[in-house]
Amino acid sequence: MAVTVKIGIIGGTGLDDPEILQNKKETTVETPFGSPSDTIIEGTINNVPCALLARHGRKHNIAPHHVNYRANIWALKSLGCTHVLVSTACGSLKEGIPPGSFVILDNFIDRTHGRELTFYDGGKESPAGICHIPMEPVFCQRTRQAVIKAATTVGLKCVDGGTCVTIQGPRFSTKAESNLFRSWGADIVNMTLVPEVVLAKEAGLLYAAVAVATDYDCWRDCGNKVNVADVLEMFKKNVEKVKLIFVEAVSTIAAEKWDDTIKEAQVVFPWLQSSPI
Repeated sequence: MAVTVKIGIIGGTGLDDPEILQNKKETTVETPFGSPSDTIIEGTINNVPCALLARHGRKHNIAPHHVNYRANIWALKSLGCTHVLVSTACGSLKEGIPPGSFVILDNFIDRTHGRELTFYDGGKESPAGICHIPMEPVFCQRTRQAVIKAATTVGLKCVDGGTCVTIQGPRFSTKAESNLFRSWGADIVNMTLVPEVVLAKEAGLLYAAVAVATDYDCWRDCGNKVNVADVLEMFKKNVEKVKLIFVEAVSTIAAEKWDDTIKEAQVVFPWLQSSPI
């Protein structure tokens, strides 16, 4: 029997708009790791089942380092999602990625600390064992290509691939840190990709991220330095474009057969087959 595709969408401010869904309903989910960031809105996009979750809450009141990433991913998995598409506001570390650019990420460098990085923490209700998850490739390559195809279809350019440095937040980088990240060859910096992408991989979800460059961080000697007001303003300018990509990506994904890819993602470790997730 073919697997039914269901797509989870995790969005930032403005990208938690339930109006992109038809037949919507609110679903409250509790997990062994606590509550997700907000009520999940289920519905359809072009008849494809979807579940929408606001990463920072619909009131945007949850800081990046306080997001319950484990509950968010567990909740989407428990609702039957097979894929997860996410948006993330980022600072650009390269002149060639100006504010307003879209980057379909393919790697990360983790500079967070103190975040819960795995479901396999030895807790009473957690999956049994220890999960040494391979992180290459970081993202589902098929899902990434579906997102790139969707962006092209709606007439939007995007950068195919990029390395994101995820910092702890909520503060922005210092200039010295920003230049260090540039010396590492990183493309963008954000506060939310890790551990979200790691947990999605543990859960066997096919995950892809659209990074929206909102600023040049603080490494440049000319121009404005990164600040919250400018980040939010640039993100809002691009909200409708990201919605277009997501809506088209849902249809693009649903038009393909994913049985083998989903099966492969869920048997990286045998206990995923019998896990409560």
